[in-house]
Amino acid sequence: MANPHAHRPLADRLTSRRGAWISLGLALVVMVALFGAFGSATAPARNDQAPADSESTRASELMAEFPNADRQSVLVVASRDDGAELTAAEIEGLAEMLPVLDAHAAADATGPLLSEDGRAALLVTPITVRETNSDTAAVVETLREAVAGAAPAGLTLQVTGGPAFGADVAASFAGADFTLLLVTILIVAILLIITYRSPVLWLVPLVAVALADGLAGRLTAAAGAAWNLQFDAGIISVLVFGAGTNYALLLISRYREELLRTADHRRALITAWRKTAPAIVASNVTVVLALLTLVLAVIPGTHGLGVSSAIGLLIALAAVLFLLPPLLAVCGRRVFWPFVPRPGEAPRQGRGWRKLASGVVSRPVASLLAGVALLAVMASGLIGTAVGLDQVEKFRVPSESAAGLEVLSAHFPPGEAAPIFVVANIAAAESVVAAATEVEGVVRAHPVGTASEQGLTKIMVTSDYAPSTDDSLHQITELRDAVHGVPGADAVVGGAVATDLDARAGNQHDLWLVAPLVLAVSFVVLLLLLRSVVAPLLLLLVNLASAVAAIGAGAWLSRVLFGQQALDLQVPLLAFLFLVALGIDYTIFLVHRARAEAARLGTRDGVVEAVARTGGVITSAGIVLAAVFAALGVLPLVTLGQLGLIVGVGVIVDTLVVRTVIVPAIFALLGDRIWWPSRLDAGRGELTHEPRERAVDAH
Repeated sequence: MANPHAHRPLADRLTSRRGAWISLGLALVVMVALFGAFGSATAPARNDQAPADSESTRASELMAEFPNADRQSVLVVASRDDGAELTAAEIEGLAEMLPVLDAHAAADATGPLLSEDGRAALLVTPITVRETNSDTAAVVETLREAVAGAAPAGLTLQVTGGPAFGADVAASFAGADFTLLLVTILIVAILLIITYRSPVLWLVPLVAVALADGLAGRLTAAAGAAWNLQFDAGIISVLVFGAGTNYALLLISRYREELLRTADHRRALITAWRKTAPAIVASNVTVVLALLTLVLAVIPGTHGLGVSSAIGLLIALAAVLFLLPPLLAVCGRRVFWPFVPRPGEAPRQGRGWRKLASGVVSRPVASLLAGVALLAVMASGLIGTAVGLDQVEKFRVPSESAAGLEVLSAHFPPGEAAPIFVVANIAAAESVVAAATEVEGVVRAHPVGTASEQGLTKIMVTSDYAPSTDDSLHQITELRDAVHGVPGADAVVGGAVATDLDARAGNQHDLWLVAPLVLAVSFVVLLLLLRSVVAPLLLLLVNLASAVAAIGAGAWLSRVLFGQQALDLQVPLLAFLFLVALGIDYTIFLVHRARAEAARLGTRDGVVEAVARTGGVITSAGIVLAAVFAALGVLPLVTLGQLGLIVGVGVIVDTLVVRTVIVPAIFALLGDRIWWPSRLDAGRGELTHEPRERAVDAH
């Protein structure tokens, strides 16, 4: 490891009486410049679900070349309030609404189309969709107001269909980012106040992390615009607040510890910075490298999340290492008021953690078996877990489009609201229609447009299966096989259900590609940090088991508490990534200290001392991170709610069970062998590497 003395000049400049003010001034100038340079940046608003090279994406690109490609139909579903059959007068009243719809339509509205049971009718209204769902929402809202004002008495009219769904999603997210930010700040503030028991201290790290989050939002937006990245800004904000607060807790905890040893608060801060910076940097680098593996993902939202999250975490690291120390130096020891640490005082915290760790080390086998049994029970929640939500299930807030789709599915072919589109050469149009009609579950297939210059035709296929069910997904595969076999057609199949099928395949590909890379990155970082082969391998296996257990428990809780029978497509990969990468954070915080203490006390006593010294801060950090991720539940997207639940549960179990029970038990069982091939020279304050008999810095 690097010589700690090399850090002292920088630490001195950050914390000295004059250097602290200079550092704060420089930080302010840099932040103002960056805020000014990137303040107007806006990330792409697209949220493509399928891989860029998938068949459904190619179909969408081809359909964009057709005349009036910006036109899509919304469906006005009409039904009686009492559920009875529509009368002739009511059907006539619906027909009289067509001029009202035409006033807001891009082309003539059609209908009413009566269902076979006579209990519902459809009015089809083409509208011009805008560049974003938010822009389209205004068009849909105006149409809904017109429909409500002209609806015949006794009938319920609901506007649904693809554009309406997109509009409702955009409307449900209106103000959601601000709400998420507000909830996150409140959670962090409350937990910091409880942790520090000071009415002042919590403000210092919160200011540093909040500034980092604001800057990260602008820089990631600029990166998204420059590199056409798609990502969820809410996840970036949660990561910056969660990780940044964790780093701050570790630094301030060590600062408090050093204040009990010296009267010079600046010297205490220098020592704390020097002792914790390697662990903070190592944990940050681990998570950043793990996130960067997402650039290999084929799902656009997952791919874009890697680079943007890495940028956000690097900014959080810079804020904690270079902005927080001068802030603390300027405030001085009194920032801990009313519990100001004084030299010679006994530590107020750590006794309970020492007692717990001593108990675990004295009974390592029983402790290890109990911890593993708990993880096994949690992992059993994976039994029966499905992956993939349909369009309605993805959003937890009620909407008119979802309610209209339920009425539509009850009285019309369920695939009516999510038609399948086939793009093929005009010359083979009849053969493609014939082939599509032969596929099981296809209600009808007919051409709905041509692009003469490109020589293409667009064929709409209506399915008898509800969108995104197993039958409908299998039908897409059969339909593709059928139309691909038409000579000279060069047919491609797209639409919402085809996109869902391709998205499922893409997410599965990403999981099996990225998950091993995340484990490999974590192993290499631990290997370099600990100079051991045994410890990184065992710690990574424990982390893997903990992540799988958390996903299982989260899936079970989603089913039992929220009635969500499946996980969304991106949840398994993102949950695994965050649980492993962020779990390594706590491993590094604990084991980095255990390695230093082992060189002084021996491995068993060293791990007890490490738990006693870091148990409080790791638990506080874990609770903060879990609560911050839980804040994702305020957003209307089920994906983010499930992700927050799983990561929250996983982090709590990781901090309370894995780091305090399972890891100490493993260290107690293996003793000094955990550091192989390094050799422990306890009492001499050093670990030596056997092949070269060279002392290795324990810090």
